Amino acid sequence: MTVTLTDALWELIEPVISSEGMELVTLDYVRESRGWVLRLYVDTEAGVTIDRCAQLSRQLGDLLDVKDIVPHPYILEVSSPGLNRILKKEKDFITYRGQMITVKTSEPVEERKNFKGKLLDCREGTITVDADNRQVTIPLSLITKAQLKYQFPDHTRKKQRKS
Repeated sequence: MTVTLTDALWELIEPVISSEGMELVTLDYVRESRGWVLRLYVDTEAGVTIDRCAQLSRQLGDLLDVKDIVPHPYILEVSSPGLNRILKKEKDFITYRGQMITVKTSEPVEERKNFKGKLLDCREGTITVDADNRQVTIPLSLITKAQLKYQFPDHTRKKQRKS
């Protein structure tokens, strides 16, 4: 079995992040116009501050320099997953039941590949989404991308007319 660079990076980085009481949500290693970027999204139940991301970036940067497993220059970014967090693991879907999500699938499910709705459930390798007032069950194996869809609170006030 061949180990990919992203797998090797995950195996190296994840224990360090876990030891800091954090979760490695996503690891992306991509070529962009500015060069190679190693982008890590980390989180805790209480959220992640910029200071924690900066401290973790320094710590991981030193580790990556010592281990020297990345074959060319890269930019290291450490960030929180943000409001529209990516959902990848079954645990993520269980944690965010009741939230609005968007889902893209590799194959049509009920003649669609894109869904937006409330995440109702996650069990036995599937999620159930209330999309357009219709419950749709989607196998996790068909999901190519899923993420939270943050709903901003409606703070508009109706102006009252003076009589």
